[in-house]
Amino acid sequence: MVKKIVKGPAGSSRIKSQWRKVYDGIAKMRAQAEGQKDIEDSPIIIDTSIDPKLFRFHTLIGLLLSSQTKDSTTSQTVSKLQSQGLTPERMAELSVEEIADTIYGVRFHNNKAKYIKNTSKILLEKYDGDIPNDFKKVIALPGIGPKMAYLFLQICYGKIEGIPVDTHVHRVANRLGWVKSKNEQETRKQLQEFMPQEMWAEADGLLLDLGQNICTAKKPKCGECDISKFCTYYKANHKK
Repeated sequence: MVKKIVKGPAGSSRIKSQWRKVYDGIAKMRAQAEGQKDIEDSPIIIDTSIDPKLFRFHTLIGLLLSSQTKDSTTSQTVSKLQSQGLTPERMAELSVEEIADTIYGVRFHNNKAKYIKNTSKILLEKYDGDIPNDFKKVIALPGIGPKMAYLFLQICYGKIEGIPVDTHVHRVANRLGWVKSKNEQETRKQLQEFMPQEMWAEADGLLLDLGQNICTAKKPKCGECDISKFCTYYKANHKK
């Protein structure tokens, strides 16, 4: 039997041997910050008591709307849609303009309105208004990228098939020296080469929080980061 060789992070031998310690440090930082979050930073919450089929649709629409949009704005917009009847049938009936007016405030609302209407029509025509538990079929829906598809399967079906990677996770992973990649998909593949699958579901949230709140694209708050001494970006930009 041929065993898969886990290469480990892309950096030096020290990075490879310390990545788990760094990961645990990030988790500790997140836990300490949880109680300090403002209500505006609260995550998108979909009512789990509704019909499972409808829950899946609301979740998918929430993920679609969340792209490059604050969680608070996304939550408010999902509520607006719910007040109008957030079902595939209703969204298919509405015009793109009507949907766009309702979701005004999220980034790229005109494009997302088209995605919502077209996705609803596809779900009704192909899947009886439901969303399949197959990654290839989910990602084929209009406006749904890999990160959204992985998150959807994780939330709605408990399937962990990949690490959801966005620009924040991509940036943090490269700054830490865990990966050496040009885009989000390369980052995901490299992270998955060394990170145990049971950690995939949590990894996205940890690195995302770090990227949004401390390891920001412009003017990262390295002085507030407990794991900066392990960071290749910090060492390169804060020479003694």
